[in-house]
Amino acid sequence: MYKKPRSPYPISQAKSSTSMQLSYPEELPISAYREAFLDLLQNSQVIVVSGETGSGKTTQLPKFCLESYPDDSFLIGCTQPRRIAATSVAARVTEELGIHGRHVGCKIRFRDHTDKHTRIKFMTDGVLLAETRNDPLLKRYGVIIIDEAHERSLNIDFLLGYLKKILPKRSDLKVIITSATIDTSIFSRHFSNAPILGVEGRGYPVDVRYQPLSPTEEAEELSYVEHAAAAITKLFTRQIPQDTLIFLPTEKDIRECCTLLEKKLPESLILPMFGRLQSGDQKKIFRPSNRVKVVVATNVAETSITVPGIRYVIDTGLARISQYNVRAGTTSLPITRISRASGDQRKGRCGRIGPGICIRLFSEEDYEDRDEYTLPEIKRSNLAEVILQMTAMSLGSPLDFPFIEPPHSGAIRDGYNLLKELQAIRSDNRLS
Repeated sequence: MYKKPRSPYPISQAKSSTSMQLSYPEELPISAYREAFLDLLQNSQVIVVSGETGSGKTTQLPKFCLESYPDDSFLIGCTQPRRIAATSVAARVTEELGIHGRHVGCKIRFRDHTDKHTRIKFMTDGVLLAETRNDPLLKRYGVIIIDEAHERSLNIDFLLGYLKKILPKRSDLKVIITSATIDTSIFSRHFSNAPILGVEGRGYPVDVRYQPLSPTEEAEELSYVEHAAAAITKLFTRQIPQDTLIFLPTEKDIRECCTLLEKKLPESLILPMFGRLQSGDQKKIFRPSNRVKVVVATNVAETSITVPGIRYVIDTGLARISQYNVRAGTTSLPITRISRASGDQRKGRCGRIGPGICIRLFSEEDYEDRDEYTLPEIKRSNLAEVILQMTAMSLGSPLDFPFIEPPHSGAIRDGYNLLKELQAIRSDNRLS
């Protein structure tokens, strides 16, 4: 693993070997690793990059790649797990590039904001996966960055397996896998012991405070929504009110909390944030305001989406996470405890513009008792759905596909049997 290098010249005005000049914020820890990253990019086909939330990976790595290949015509593809993350990061990088901003484009479902000038293309992982149908070897791309790989959604696992299959045929393709809370060894082994670049440091320190329910509050049967509302009210009486991000598991919880906070904090701007919210309402969280902003969000705000100005985080430690019941044959979305990695992601939403405070509405013992990482989606999904999706996308059989962590062969067999019972696939395992 690479350690922090000594930069031979100031990073703020880095020069490439050709005419393109790009600048990198000196306050971002990733900037000090530019030389090490560019060296790996030239000498390795796959790189695994890990570093704390707020170190600048999402915005600066595409710029490093553009600097390394300024005159090439291929695309630098950057995937994000969610649409709002793709669009917001694209806007941020466009702003940072200044006169070179026209080289940044964004493509999400139903919207394609790319053109002939686009070199850095932000998109959801589903968009890139869909493009494999018409471009099996992804020949338009010279570099592909899989961001937030720790989420291990089905799309991310499909992409990582697909890239492993085509890399021998695309010796010129570079793949970068990155996240703040990533099990680097698993990803490195999957890609033949790919080198790991560890980025140390973050912008500002974050003070983590644990505030579980007191015996009195438990006796009053205080809900986690009321607990969160009480926590921010108490925080604002003890600290200078600052922009705050509250994590709750459901849309209903968010609406209930917003109603409570509008009464408790009438001077603040209370904003909801969840996946089904209309695009115009989602964008409100990024707009500057003269009032203190309190954003109440699901785990959609856990990764990549950087809400400007956040100084405090209130974390209930809960989220809706899909689970498949093998016996009942049903998929549910129960409210469950998040992993330590997800908790660290949430903590990292503050401490970017100054020292932050993260209040966890559970005990430290509870935090230490949680799983280190969220179970990959493929291990908690109905494999009949996985097989159907893989068949539709011509990804082959799950038995032969190079998953990072393959599902059990018995579960795959049961999935095929169910699809055949439903007559969704034929005897030759093709779509009916």
